Amino acid sequence: MTKAARTFALPIQVYYEDTDAGGIVYHANFLKFAERARTSWLHAIGWPPRRVQEDLHIQFVVKHIEIDYRNPGFLDDKITATCTLENIGNSSITFEQLIERDKTVLAALKVVCVTINAKGRPIRVPPQLRQIFGA
Repeated sequence: MTKAARTFALPIQVYYEDTDAGGIVYHANFLKFAERARTSWLHAIGWPPRRVQEDLHIQFVVKHIEIDYRNPGFLDDKITATCTLENIGNSSITFEQLIERDKTVLAALKVVCVTINAKGRPIRVPPQLRQIFGA
């Protein structure tokens, strides 16, 4: 098993559906962009959410998000959503994420996900994922 890259970048095109009536990215969509980056990172390292669920019998759920909106995004922007694995706790994984346009930060996020079992109870991050995540 190879270790995962700690940072992943996902290019995103801003469409009409991502904006409000003024052509500015709607604030809640920054959360969607961040989610896409985290999920795409899992796919890139060979552990898409369905595989995590089926092989390891766990799921990742967001426990906490901090978001700092710094600059607006606009219709037709080409942006990048990055995902950096910052820390792995007993049952949590912390990511630092940026949504950027040409190196200008539009939003900065800190996202804490927890691992849960099929009953929705927090469980330890499996050793197999710790090894892959480079912990």
